This record gives sequence, structure tokens and C-alpha cells, in this order.
Amino acid sequence: MVIAGIFTLFACLGLGRFALGMLLPTMGTGLQLSYADMGFISTANFVGYLFSVLISGRLSLAWGIRRTIFCGLILVGLSMLLISQSQHFTPLLTLYLITGIGTGLANIPVMVLIAQWFTPAYRGRAAGCMIIGNGMGIVFSGLLIPWLNSQWGDQGWRIAWFSFGSLVIIIGLLVHLVVRDNPAQMGLHPLGADEPTRHGVQPLSAPKHPRQLLLHLGSIYFLFGFTYVIYVTFIVTTLIQEHDFSESVAGWFWIAVGLLSMFSSPLFGSLSDRLGRRSAMILVFTLQTSAYLLAASGWGQSVLFLSMVLFGISAFSLPAIMAATISDRLEPAQAATVFGYVTFFFGVGQISGPALAGILAEYSGSFSISYLLAAAMTTIAILLTLRLNEASH
Repeated sequence: MVIAGIFTLFACLGLGRFALGMLLPTMGTGLQLSYADMGFISTANFVGYLFSVLISGRLSLAWGIRRTIFCGLILVGLSMLLISQSQHFTPLLTLYLITGIGTGLANIPVMVLIAQWFTPAYRGRAAGCMIIGNGMGIVFSGLLIPWLNSQWGDQGWRIAWFSFGSLVIIIGLLVHLVVRDNPAQMGLHPLGADEPTRHGVQPLSAPKHPRQLLLHLGSIYFLFGFTYVIYVTFIVTTLIQEHDFSESVAGWFWIAVGLLSMFSSPLFGSLSDRLGRRSAMILVFTLQTSAYLLAASGWGQSVLFLSMVLFGISAFSLPAIMAATISDRLEPAQAATVFGYVTFFFGVGQISGPALAGILAEYSGSFSISYLLAAAMTTIAILLTLRLNEASH
């Protein structure tokens, strides 16, 4: 199930979302896109994702987790194939919105598999390992896209979208063959069901004030969504257009982020199992605040590389911690719906972040102010996380 989750996230997020940062410079040139246009394209994806958040829990209950993931991946793949043929901003915007819908339909159910297949002592690690797929997508796009552009010039981005779409459809078919909604379908029990609780993480009873808790977690998740997406959308464009990096060198920097991010989610997922969910969240936001401040500083290539290292090592760890936090508190049947509600806040943040960052960059001529905004928001996230009740981990 973890391997299936890795490839699901590689397809729907690694390729469907995070490859956009590498594609934007050549797409922007080929289609004459402004910074604001680039921000709105990214935002359209998150609008679609937000819509799917509202329906994914119910669809998972009605169709089953396996079928919902499959439908999401097929939608992502088909929309990417059509993006490769786009000639103008408007159809590109519409199709990438559809990609976002498919991403949510695949991503949310696959993360909730941990509630079915793992006991609390293993959930942080399992969710973290699944999110390795995000980093795999970044590495893959960082290697492939510059090569395609060197071979095919201004048509390279189209070939990249077509290749990614085809690969996502293949992965969707394979995942459908492997995934099962729960271990009982295979005559198994959740991993750790026969073991004593480890690392101090206890299965928790339902919270006394669930709405208050969900609003609190949702606010934290909103700030994560708002900030991280500014970085992943615009950092490569920043390197190329503001710091005169070649596309090849920027690609290698992006690959470094992807490689580090492959370790980030298992590392912080395991830390959250041992140290508690709250402590792990605070550490993530501290590292990301530092990354955004360094990106805004304009102090040269070595500082930018350090920024990308700090971001990469913490990049995609919070979704794993959040999924584990919710799974600790709720029955598996409820976890998909509640994770969807919390992810609604996350989706709103993702919609707001790139659009506002693109507009600010358009008017200021630089992304520095956008990264400073991200740092301020993650600082607020640290303060909110400090106020979480210890029982929430």
C-alpha cells in the first residue's frame, strides 16, 4: 500500500503539480505569459483541488478508496495530454483546473489509507514514506524537462506535458490493480495491531471539541498551503529571471530540492511518531521560515542554495503529520471526510498564495516581497502550532 501511495503521489502531485515550476519559464516564453498569468495558472490548479476536497470524502465512501484514486489519476493524465496541445492562456487555465480536480481525488483518499492499514505508532512513518512520491516527481521533472527543451526547443514543454500525462495514466492502471480499501479485503490486520503501543503515541479518543480542533488544524494547514506553494511555483523562475541562472543549473538546484524532499516526509513523519505531532510541526515551520527569508535576501547563489536545502529537507512533511494527527483521533471511516475538511483550508491557502505572489512580483519586479510574505505567514503558523493542545499529537 505504501508503494502504491508513493506512485500515486508521484503521478498526481509530483508530475501534476510540482513539475509546473520547471515548465513555467519555457511555457511563459512560448505563450507570452506574464508573472500574474503564471500565478493564476497555478491558482487554477488549486481551485480544482479545492473543489475535489469537498467531494472526495463522500466519493470515497460511495465508490471506495480504490476507485476514487483511479478516477482521479485518469483525470490528471487526460487533462495533461490536452494541456500539451494548448495554444492560449484560457484553455491552459481551464485544463490545469481539471488537473487539480483529479489531483485531489487521488491524493486525499490515498493519504487516508494509512488509517485503514496502520496503527498510530506507524502512521507518521507510513504517510511520510508515501510522500516520497512528491520528491520523485521533482527529481524526474528536473532531469527530463531541461533535456527535452535542449532537444526540442520551444516545443519541449509540450512534449513534457504529453509524456507526463501518458505516464500518469499508466500509473493509474497499475495502482488500481494493487490498492485495496482495507486489510480485511486481503484477510489481514493493520500493521502493528498485535504490538504494544510504541514511542508514546497512544490511540486517542474523540476530541471533546472537534470543531474547534478542526478549525485550529485547518488554520495551520491554510498557512502551510499558502506559503509552500509560493516557493515551489516561483523559485525556478526566480533563479532564471532574477539571478541569471541557466535553465540547466536551475534544474540541478530543483533536483537537489527533490532529492532532499524524498527524505523529508519519512524523517519528520517518524519524528512525529516519537516526539509528538506538535513538536514536529514547529520544526517544519521553523526551517521553512528560514528558507523563505534567505530566498528574499538576494545574497547570492550560495545563500539561494542554502534556502533550497532548508526548504527541501522540510518540504512535504506537514501533510504526513497532519494525516497522522487526524488518523490518531478518528475512526478510519471518518478520517477521509475530516481530512477533506481540513484540506479545504489547505486548498484555500494554495489558491491565495501563488495568485497574490504573482501580482506582487508583477508590480515590484521581484519575488523578494512574496518570499517575505511567506516567511511572515509561517511565523504565524509557529505561534498557532504552539497553542495546540498536547493531546492533539
